[in-house]
Amino acid sequence: MDGKIIFFLFTMIILILAIGVHEFAHAYIADLSGDPTPRMMGRVTLNPLAHLDPMGTIFMAITAWSGYGIGWGKPVIVRHDKMNNPRWDSLLVAIAGPISNLLQAAIFAVLFRGLSMSGSLSSMIALFLLLGVIVNVSLAVFNMIPLGPLDGHWIVGAFLPEPMRTQWFQFNRGIGSFVFLALVLIPVQGGSILGLIMGPIADFLTNLLLGDKAMPR
Repeated sequence: MDGKIIFFLFTMIILILAIGVHEFAHAYIADLSGDPTPRMMGRVTLNPLAHLDPMGTIFMAITAWSGYGIGWGKPVIVRHDKMNNPRWDSLLVAIAGPISNLLQAAIFAVLFRGLSMSGSLSSMIALFLLLGVIVNVSLAVFNMIPLGPLDGHWIVGAFLPEPMRTQWFQFNRGIGSFVFLALVLIPVQGGSILGLIMGPIADFLTNLLLGDKAMPR
């Protein structure tokens, strides 16, 4: 099979799993926190089909075919007022998604290292496991950016006093979203502004999980 097709298929599989688990983590923690909304909407499930967004999946396929993969899932709707402790439960719900991606990256890395040490790591399996680490680390770092609609802006908001907290969320529903789009879309040498910010952090975490010798140069 053509190498580009293999790369595309592996990236799509990993993205669908990574985003599905990410959204499940949000829904599961919200459910534990007393908010019945995600369960009523069928989101407390590991079935990735329940978490796929049509446009996000199309974008995922286009970017995966282009040589990198990025996309988004269907946002989990939560009711903060239904939670037992709205401020801190909201923080846990927000951070659960990125943590789930880091845990997935760690599992892929452990498998990569274990199979590599045993000498039973084929090139196909190595590519799949490496992509599993890279994609999940990238999603975790991406979602921690403190701008709406990403998880990071909810995490920052949890630590702000009122009325600054309300103003912060209002900013991210308006101007903050446009700032985020500018960081993604405005090209700079070597990629986007967002890529230049995320790259060093993602590289550090990937090297930490895999070891410097595991990463291609």
